[in-house]
Amino acid sequence: MRRRLLALSLLAALAGCSSHGKGEAASSTAPAPAPAAIVPPPSTDADQAAQRMASYAPVKLTADLSAFDDRQKRMIALLVQAADVTNDLYWQQSWGDKAALMARIPDEVTRRYAEINYGPWDRLDNDQPFVAGVGPRPPGAQFYPADMSKAEFEQADLKDKAGLYTLLRRDAQGKLATVPYHEAYKADLDRAAGLLRQAAALSADRDFAGYLKKRADALLSDDYRPSDFAWMSMKDNPVDIVIGPIETYEDQLFGYKASYESYVLVKDQAWSARLARFARYLPELQRELPVEEKYKAEKPGSDADLNAYFAVYYAGGANVGAKTIAINLPNDEEVQLKKGTRRLQLENVMRAKFDAIMLPIAKALVADDQQSHLTFDAFFENTMFHEVAHGLGIKQTLTGKGLVRTALKDQASSFEEGKADILGLYMVAKLAEKGELDKAKLMDNYVTFLAGILRSVRFGASDAHAKANMVRFNFFQRQGAFTRDAATGRYRVDFDRMTAAMNALSAKLLTIQGDGDYAAAKRLTDSMGNVSPTLAGDLKRLDQASIPVDVTFEQGLDVLGLARP
Repeated sequence: MRRRLLALSLLAALAGCSSHGKGEAASSTAPAPAPAAIVPPPSTDADQAAQRMASYAPVKLTADLSAFDDRQKRMIALLVQAADVTNDLYWQQSWGDKAALMARIPDEVTRRYAEINYGPWDRLDNDQPFVAGVGPRPPGAQFYPADMSKAEFEQADLKDKAGLYTLLRRDAQGKLATVPYHEAYKADLDRAAGLLRQAAALSADRDFAGYLKKRADALLSDDYRPSDFAWMSMKDNPVDIVIGPIETYEDQLFGYKASYESYVLVKDQAWSARLARFARYLPELQRELPVEEKYKAEKPGSDADLNAYFAVYYAGGANVGAKTIAINLPNDEEVQLKKGTRRLQLENVMRAKFDAIMLPIAKALVADDQQSHLTFDAFFENTMFHEVAHGLGIKQTLTGKGLVRTALKDQASSFEEGKADILGLYMVAKLAEKGELDKAKLMDNYVTFLAGILRSVRFGASDAHAKANMVRFNFFQRQGAFTRDAATGRYRVDFDRMTAAMNALSAKLLTIQGDGDYAAAKRLTDSMGNVSPTLAGDLKRLDQASIPVDVTFEQGLDVLGLARP
């Protein structure tokens, strides 16, 4: 009953959230295939949806905008509107016709839960359907025809079939054909590009205005590299927007297709200044990776930077399931090698997750005498260096199999997240050795890292971060990096063994990536990516204690106190 009351209170709190527009359907040249599900009777399980809502803690996304004049505030409002378009785009990619799904759900609670999940599958519960009659979530989402097999895809002679920005559809003869995103979603992309150009006209920062115009062009051409380079060149802009088809998590068939998402951000100038010094260590840390020389021969770009932001709007793929607390972009390997990446720490969301989720988890599952080592500073550092670590390692395989993300297919996302997590902790240890971080507090990072694993594995097996965390949890446990007290059900970190396990797993992941060894990647995930009965019982205790799994946002122009332009 407590969980249901919490969920109903959450629903009431969410009633003031900005609603997503109805959007426009995909172009008639490339209709999205219907989801692979039978036509069901309407759902009536509002009680179940209300219980599921208790998995999310509500968080208001806002920031102090008093330093911005009216012109800048109008610009921010336009950026929020442009970001909102990616909600419509992501619905089309993840499910299809949002209005049709909502029409078959008779109760408001389940409709709201479907909005949170961008479809009828619970992203925090292994994609279990929560609308009556809906079948399993198609692994290829709406990127591929529902009746397409992997073998048919592999045999198709289409040069851009594995492209990030193409859909697979059937032509009039029933054969596979590719359709570029900018054609398939033209109406929505025209709308988003127009809003970005309006915002550019209001920007007082010339570089930011140039980036917005280039990004608008990219939405209409699917050529994102020029705008990525422009984004990397910006240093002083107080407002930022990340918008476009970016991550490939939604494509669980091959991991090839990118989903639309957006963030609107306001820079924390003081925290950003504190972080700036760490970026210069990236080339040195690459050289010191605990792996054979050939797996670290690539030189990361030296134009990378670290900054802290207040997130004021999430949309599309960024807003589904477990919410991102830090960003490392761009994903384009050529841009990374030439310019590096930008790491954006979303400190308000990070703080909300630490307070509402991490601390209660530690209280329930970490040994009493190690709980003092769980700190926000350690959480911030672990998260920050996770993002920095995306720039380490290797992007091109050493075995002639092309890019790592292409060679590892559906395993690529979870392996990249796993690499970033483990190398992030490795970087913390190395920087402590160099005197850049407090070596006496390194145990804080280790204990907080363990609590972070326990937090992330609750996201469900469909989430790339959760899969990566589960592999790491099992690997570390087998190496004795931490132990579990059978009497109390609490976990304790062994400092020396955790250091050794960190180095061993780093070498294993980097080698598999460098070799482009899909079979080895799949074996590791299959053997170590599962939740044991013991851990499942421990996680159940967190549910029974009503500890949220993640957050959901109250956000939009009203929350920010901004007028609609």
